[in-house]
Amino acid sequence: MAGPLEGINVVEFSTMIATPTAGMLLADMGANVIKVEPPWGDLWRYAQAVLPTDGRPFMAYNRGKRSVTLNLTKPESADVVRRLTEQADVILANNRPDVAGRFGIDYETLASINPSIIYCEGSAFGHEGPDSYRPGYDIIIQGMSGIATAEGKVANGVPQQIVASPLVDTACGLAQAWAVCGALFARERGAPTGKKGKGQKLEASLLGTGLLMLGMRFVRIDNIDKASHAEIMESVNAMWTAGTPYPDLLKVYEAQHFQSPGNIYYRFYQTADGMIVVGCLNDGLRRKMLDVVGLRDIRFEEGYDPRSEEAADFGARLMTDAEVIFRAKTNGEWLELLDAAGVPAGPVRFVEELFEHPQVEANNLAIDVHHRDLGTVRMAGPPATFTDTPLEPGNPPALGEHTDEVLAELGFGSDDVSAWRHSGVL
Repeated sequence: MAGPLEGINVVEFSTMIATPTAGMLLADMGANVIKVEPPWGDLWRYAQAVLPTDGRPFMAYNRGKRSVTLNLTKPESADVVRRLTEQADVILANNRPDVAGRFGIDYETLASINPSIIYCEGSAFGHEGPDSYRPGYDIIIQGMSGIATAEGKVANGVPQQIVASPLVDTACGLAQAWAVCGALFARERGAPTGKKGKGQKLEASLLGTGLLMLGMRFVRIDNIDKASHAEIMESVNAMWTAGTPYPDLLKVYEAQHFQSPGNIYYRFYQTADGMIVVGCLNDGLRRKMLDVVGLRDIRFEEGYDPRSEEAADFGARLMTDAEVIFRAKTNGEWLELLDAAGVPAGPVRFVEELFEHPQVEANNLAIDVHHRDLGTVRMAGPPATFTDTPLEPGNPPALGEHTDEVLAELGFGSDDVSAWRHSGVL
């Protein structure tokens, strides 16, 4: 059975992570995604390379696409771009505006060829404002969005970025795929019977995605928070001006964001043979956990003041006591007790444990794809399932693997292809 986007044609002019992630997700849903790369390939192919033109990062964000090489700096490429655009439903791009215009792949140029296209552009900061000129990668957005400072981790005297995942890039790719699906629906809903409706331009920025990911941390209630926010920024700016070392500045900043003492309920614990994590986000679950570990918490007693010295002292002892108690039993013993009590908990794992884990297997969360030169590649599968229009993830493409095939579909003859290849167009 066909995927939900079967019959939708996507042309992708992008590199790195965010916009390629969007293209991959659309391909998972059955769209025909043509990735246009320069003859030397997307530069992301060379990161963690396992072949001369293939690396793990490229495979992670580009499965299911058809790779076409095209040198956009050559005048002959314009005819190929025109024919690709004529048959496209969606254009994905993440070039700077000046670059897109110079190559003739900007929205205005392509929409003049095909007014029904959905043109989705990824950017670092958006195309307006004082930072719009800046290039941006995940670590830069973590720093400039407040994620790194809100995370509160320090390494070698500076903020420690989240390194396990390019989380902002990946989330921005999800946002772009989400936006494209909405725009496709809007186009079809407004179209005359049997025809395509008018397209539109979409934009998703890494900065906007980063702010969304801050969730409740990026919510300001003016009547409650505005004055305190101003005080916090006054002290932060004064410490920056004075050259205060970041770890000292962070201590002051975190002290201005009150946290109730004694967090034993939402954290990791070392056990006798491993580590577990617990997550109790309401008082009912917290009381259940207290019963399991046999501890008392004065926060549930009348007259408790979380800002008092008594609360701070008790909270520190409570955390120490909980850590000692958890080290006395094994992971299996604790999880049996916590599961029986209905306390959310689980074992802490390393990535390598998940590739064949039965929970992952049972839900098809890891999939096997085929690479032309490397054989079987296992990776994370689509993040959602469909009952009636199942997703069928495709294979990661080798560089230019589908060039001849796609150009033939567009009506170009073998003589054209041979001449372009010889002159460096392909």
